Amino acid sequence: MRTPRQPAGDASRIGGRVRRLMPERGGRAAARPGGRRRGTNPKVVALGGGQGLSASLAALRRITGDLTAVVTVADDGGSSGRLRDELGVLPPGDLRKALAALCGDDDWGQTWARVIQHRFAGEGELQGHAVGNLLIVALWEQLGDHVRALEWVGRLLGAHGRVLPMSAVPLELEALVRGHDPSRAEDVDTVRGQATVALTPGEVQSVHLVPADPPAVPEAVEAVLDADWVVLGPGSWFSSVIPHLLVPELLDALTETKARRVLSLNLAPQPGETSGFSPQRHLEVLARHAPKLAFDVVLADEAAVPDRESLTEAAERLGGTVELAPVAAPDSSAKHDPELLAAAYDRIFRMHGRIGPWR
Repeated sequence: MRTPRQPAGDASRIGGRVRRLMPERGGRAAARPGGRRRGTNPKVVALGGGQGLSASLAALRRITGDLTAVVTVADDGGSSGRLRDELGVLPPGDLRKALAALCGDDDWGQTWARVIQHRFAGEGELQGHAVGNLLIVALWEQLGDHVRALEWVGRLLGAHGRVLPMSAVPLELEALVRGHDPSRAEDVDTVRGQATVALTPGEVQSVHLVPADPPAVPEAVEAVLDADWVVLGPGSWFSSVIPHLLVPELLDALTETKARRVLSLNLAPQPGETSGFSPQRHLEVLARHAPKLAFDVVLADEAAVPDRESLTEAAERLGGTVELAPVAAPDSSAKHDPELLAAAYDRIFRMHGRIGPWR
């Protein structure tokens, strides 16, 4: 058992102030061809699911060659939901998205990224299925091993990192929601299914997993314990980020690891799931689900934080400081720009990291 690191009062903090990270060289991460910075190779584990995790991975693969994604497995909609219902497998969709995000920027990587993300058209049984979902499930059936199958897919794609499910059993997300039925605005109902929770018109109070206390994939636990940096978020807060904290072995690893921890915030509240949430409220609900988990750094886009003082106070309660950086894509799409996000992560790793070379 590792002794938990005490993040509060860490020497990397600067009196609880908000620090503004300025981009270098026009806002882009200074990287060698292939995406790795010379002389640095931190072991990084990124946790999440969906588009938020994909954004983080697309950034992180540019600054480290030792990257592991740990992905939620509670999706029950679309192609993933159909495969899960018909075959009893893990939902492959978020795993596929993570693999696509780890594909390189060369022709091989981008071609395969497009192929595995391609969805069949038409009106037959293949309609709506993603090629990557079928490939992943086929390898699961061939090999009988979730981790090995994902490694094979990663090798085919030339992925710049590995992808692991957070649990080897399919999970169902349940939420307590106030006002899920608009005609009963004050009533609290139990809402089941990730797709339903993500789109609820009500206010999510808390989430839990079914089955409760599911086992973690051992390789995911090992990766977190062995990491230099752990990044949680961005992503759908209740359906992609917090579920990692509901797997006891994974939460223990996140609490006990000697890695430094970054909480990466969304650019805007998610319609339905976190409508009306301020940045600091995201921290508060996360703390309610994992009160003993601390973070060293909370990363946010400077334009998405109207109340910096309240966010700073919320971050301090988690043991960390706030770093503000321009990380949004310039097209106003509420998506992260991978190079700007890479630059922000890179400077956080250097300013808050260890003295001396990475191991």
